[in-house]
Amino acid sequence: MKVKWLLVMMMGLMVMLTGCGGPKPDVSIFIMGANGFPSEAGDKLESSLKSKVGEVPTVKVNTSPIFSLEKMIVELAAGGNGIFILAEDQFKSLSNQAGFVSLDDTIKPEDYPDGVIQIAEEGKPAEKHLYGIPLAGNKWMKEQGFEGKGLVAFIPQNAPKMNESKQVLKVIAQK
Repeated sequence: MKVKWLLVMMMGLMVMLTGCGGPKPDVSIFIMGANGFPSEAGDKLESSLKSKVGEVPTVKVNTSPIFSLEKMIVELAAGGNGIFILAEDQFKSLSNQAGFVSLDDTIKPEDYPDGVIQIAEEGKPAEKHLYGIPLAGNKWMKEQGFEGKGLVAFIPQNAPKMNESKQVLKVIAQK
């Protein structure tokens, strides 16, 4: 009888712990460069970004220490991230999918001409808009000791909190 009771208690505890992930951030940022991105670097960038953004919206930076096309696809398809920072090659190859959010209403396209691309959405004529923020020489990255060369930040169309994601990306894009 005691063993049965102990087993029931352990199962109950496991169920409780599974649900205890804490509150989800308003904007989750996924970073994966051509050679991955170390978690320590992500922690440093997250701390800096939190100080710039303030308490609202809440942000969390997640990284992948190695490049994995499969992981990138899963992260994009899952729809849990508000901002992606990926290698420029991945950004360009994804532009064929038309899955980016235009940033024209948040950030001046002329400030980031390399992020202005033409995308043809299904059933609509191709249009040029600012979709990505190239991070080469980016102030936020530089302040934390990172180059940012070859990385592009963008918001996917399936971002959970669009306005908050745009607000955070605007902070990231500051010159």
